[in-house]
Amino acid sequence: MIGQLSGTLAAKKAPQVLLDVHGVGYEVDVPMSTFYNLPALGEPVALLTHLVVREDAQLLYGFLTAGERAAFRELLRIAGVGPRTALALLSGLSVDELAQAVARQDGSRLTKVPGIGKKTAERLLLELKGRLGVDLGLAPVAAAGDAQADIAQALVALGYSERDAAAALKALPADIGVAEGIKLALRTLSK
Repeated sequence: MIGQLSGTLAAKKAPQVLLDVHGVGYEVDVPMSTFYNLPALGEPVALLTHLVVREDAQLLYGFLTAGERAAFRELLRIAGVGPRTALALLSGLSVDELAQAVARQDGSRLTKVPGIGKKTAERLLLELKGRLGVDLGLAPVAAAGDAQADIAQALVALGYSERDAAAALKALPADIGVAEGIKLALRTLSK
């Protein structure tokens, strides 16, 4: 199994990069989150990888973070989810956003990713429940309390983006109540 490649970035054309490792060029498919954070051509780069061996091909997938690779591997364990679907999910959502969507059972967030329909989103939420978060080094949303989830839902209902709501939640104490949390979050967002 190829677990990591370190070399020079020889070419990049979304979603694939060519990594030169001591004269051997490896074609590696990467999620867009990794693609956008790659250095310039000719610069050194290290990618954590996952090798998929099929009857007709050997495909290499690369990630800049261990969390992305762990989420990719969790997605592959779900029946009907292949590497392309997993890559699309990680291109459309950060690992944090995916974990939050699963913790909140928010299928509408998953259906915003191209290629993910309502039934697939429901299956993903069911299969991933309790499997994302702690394993990936993330603070699970459900463990932060229902108050945090209620505050976030209230902010989104008031028209704030999920990203703004998540940023406002980080500034709040963990043990805050819903009503007080919404007030403080609104003050933070109005600055």
